[in-house]
Amino acid sequence: MGQGCVESVPIPRTTGTVHLIGAGSGDPELLTLKAWRVMQRADVVLYDSLVSEDVLDMCVNTAEKVFVGKRRANHALPQENINELLVMHALAGKTVVRLKGGDPFIFGRGGEELQEVVRHGIYFESIPGITAASAAASRAGIPLTHRDCAQSVKFVTACKKQGAPNDDYSEMLDASQTVVFYMGLHRLPEMTKGLMAAGRDSNTPFAIISHASMPTQQVLIGTLKDIADKQATAHLPTPALLIMGDVVSLYDVFTEYNIGALCQTVEVSCV
Repeated sequence: MGQGCVESVPIPRTTGTVHLIGAGSGDPELLTLKAWRVMQRADVVLYDSLVSEDVLDMCVNTAEKVFVGKRRANHALPQENINELLVMHALAGKTVVRLKGGDPFIFGRGGEELQEVVRHGIYFESIPGITAASAAASRAGIPLTHRDCAQSVKFVTACKKQGAPNDDYSEMLDASQTVVFYMGLHRLPEMTKGLMAAGRDSNTPFAIISHASMPTQQVLIGTLKDIADKQATAHLPTPALLIMGDVVSLYDVFTEYNIGALCQTVEVSCV
């Protein structure tokens, strides 16, 4: 075998396979071509609540579609049951598509599900999707990094396992770093107070982006000290992403000319 060549390895097909697919942020045109091709030959599709109807409609019509979605404090199925369904269908010889919003390996429990799949000797394929942080920031015109104001970006979940709050704010104080919070809208007042108490500048620009990349996308701009009050008035709905850092200030620079934003800027007057 010549240098640089990859020898193909035949996959035993005594069982089916599991294909873990990132459905992206909801806009079907942001789905990868590879994801679409696999969705066209699925026997079973297990899909989450963040998978849009337009994306789900791109699956082959003959596939059995099973909703296994989870939202905060509202799970259609416990995670253990989802794992069992993946294994059961694959062991029955089916091509199983596990369709998850965003990217399955970024706060999507994709790794947990594949651990169970591999434990049963089932072969899998993982196909990435556009995670909410990239989709929301890009469509809104907020670069997550910029040489003048952010040399790094941190993705943070607002809640740890079993709903425990992620309140270690000492790792989120670097002014040259953009911080993106997943699943944090319901903890916004607590988080902003905690960040300021830990030492983050209260004037740090802050954005909430709801329904990223969809026609219903909305953007709320404020600062660390006033964004919670603005949200209390605006009531942007979930799913929503929170972005903190100086890059948010570029939103006003780009928004007038951002023809791909598909967003509505929410104006809020706080008394």
